[in-house]
Parts: sequence; C-alpha cells; structure tokens
Amino acid sequence: MASVRVTGTNHTSFTVRSLDRAIALFRDGLGFELLSRAPRDPEAIAAITGVPAADVTIAFLQGPSHRVELIEYHAPTDRGSNAPRPCDAGFAHLALDVADMDAALAVAAEHGLDLLGDVYVIDQGPNAGRRVAYFRDDNGLTLEFLEAKA
Repeated sequence: MASVRVTGTNHTSFTVRSLDRAIALFRDGLGFELLSRAPRDPEAIAAITGVPAADVTIAFLQGPSHRVELIEYHAPTDRGSNAPRPCDAGFAHLALDVADMDAALAVAAEHGLDLLGDVYVIDQGPNAGRRVAYFRDDNGLTLEFLEAKA
C-alpha cells in the first residue's frame, strides 16, 4: 500500500460570493492578517482546478495558527450555490478557538453571521466544558467558535 508522510497543514480554502465581505469578517472581525489579495492567471487556475475559463481573485489571511484562502470566482458565470447542512456529506466548517464567546457573538452579529443552533456547553470528549456555537455567513461559510474552558 502506498503512503505519504504529511508534514503539515498549509491552509483551508473557501470559495465565496464576495471577497470583500469575507476578508472583512476574517480580518476585521476575527483578527486575521491579510497576506495577499490578487487575481490569478485563468489558464493556471483552469489547469489546477479543472474549471475552464476560471477567472478568480484569491486572498490569503493568517490566523494565530492557521492560514485561510478565500477565492472569488468572476467566471465562469454558470456557478451554483451549495449550502450543505452539518448532516450532509461533504459539509465542512472551520472551528476557531475564542477567548470570549460573548465577544464572538457580537462579532458574528456585526458581520451578519446567522447562529445555526444554540450556544451550547459540550459535555463529553476532548472539548468537554467548552461553550460552542455554529454560524453561517451569506458566503455559505460555516464557522464554529469554541470558547476556552472557564
């Protein structure tokens, strides 16, 4: 059986409807540093993704321990929208440790994130005792905030 040694995690990528709104959330709301924002060569993107005529602008932001890539496609124009539920195969979310859930709730409200359920105290597993909440923004991104144990 073939195997490869993974040496680290480079980034998590999200395709968004509005790069400006997504950058504002990560930079202004969550304190990530904007590393770069630029259009990419459509031929290169098509070669990498298999999407013909892919016209994109890509931003990279650095958080405390992880990098996020945000991609806005300008073409092709025949794109769909997918907002899977947490129970649907292929669902993904970014879980972020936060120092203060109440502050995170305020940031979420300020940036138009919808609370998907309730703020809940986890009662088992490695995160037992932590408050947790799931949010989704209008770009379709789902974020999970986990508050440090009291």
